[in-house]
Amino acid sequence: MKKIYFILCISILSLGIAQAQTFKNPLLPSGADPYSYYKDGFYYYTNSAGNRVELWKSKTLEGLKDAPHKTIWKAPSSGPYSKNIWAPEVMFLRGKWYAYFAADNGKNENHRMYVLENSSKDPMEGEWVFKGQITDPTNKWAIDGDVAEINGKLYMIWSGWEGDVNGKQEVFIAKLKNPWTVDGERYKISSPKFDWEKIGDLGNSEHVDVNEGPQFLVHNSKVFIIYSASGCWTDFYALGMLSADLKSNLLDPKSWAKFDRPVFQRSVENGVYAPGHNSFFKSPDGTEDWILYHANDKPGQGCGGFRSPRAQKFTWNADGTPNFGTPVKTSTELVIPSEKNKHE
Repeated sequence: MKKIYFILCISILSLGIAQAQTFKNPLLPSGADPYSYYKDGFYYYTNSAGNRVELWKSKTLEGLKDAPHKTIWKAPSSGPYSKNIWAPEVMFLRGKWYAYFAADNGKNENHRMYVLENSSKDPMEGEWVFKGQITDPTNKWAIDGDVAEINGKLYMIWSGWEGDVNGKQEVFIAKLKNPWTVDGERYKISSPKFDWEKIGDLGNSEHVDVNEGPQFLVHNSKVFIIYSASGCWTDFYALGMLSADLKSNLLDPKSWAKFDRPVFQRSVENGVYAPGHNSFFKSPDGTEDWILYHANDKPGQGCGGFRSPRAQKFTWNADGTPNFGTPVKTSTELVIPSEKNKHE
């Protein structure tokens, strides 16, 4: 009898351990434009928070809900970067931490990109220094900046306007002299072209074609840019993809090929609407690729506070392109990112 009891206890313990190795989406009750950077055994996570840049630090992905977080920068009460702090990204570049975000003075047409810097080893500590605006010589409307070092060079991509009037958001790229300074002109590499990129009636006779939220994704000999298409206020917000050869001139628009269909989109069957504004991260042991994105649970929830951050593992097709699959149900148990071969 004691033996049976012992085996039963071991089985229950094993079950508990197995359950601790899974999680369900969403990672937080709400949070648009999620971004995560994994370094030194921790996930550093941020999302749009209105008037500030908020940073979470978590040992595990599933522990994000209970993780410590703090405001690393708060917008001033007035001025050109005092309102609508959108899509912050906190990343480690060339020995320091940087935070990129878009902000305006309360008028959307004045949205521009800004940068913070922190030389501390831990971005939750030390001082975040406001480095100012980051812009190309045109100084046009700009949001959703992402920065990556590719082949030893720094590049920035963002969503911008060709001119000074809303109506079309396009993806631009520029080389950086350092993490806070653009070096030279911008180059347009993506404009809404297909029908699935042009769903965006605002209900007041105004229509906006959208390419936004671009993210670099480097794999083997290819550089991909995954971007969000159509209006975030629609259920049809989805991810599109550009690709270029790693050795090509990334500043040359001709180097980039656009895929003619979404690579990640809503799933009515799974109850996931308007999935988009993604970012990427590796598992702790570096063996898995993960996509982080926001989505709604119901149709018609738009761009408000209903959007919540979700994560799922993705794979690679035989031709070297990413296979993001379908956004999973919130009831789906997902295995946590792999830590089997982690070295810290």
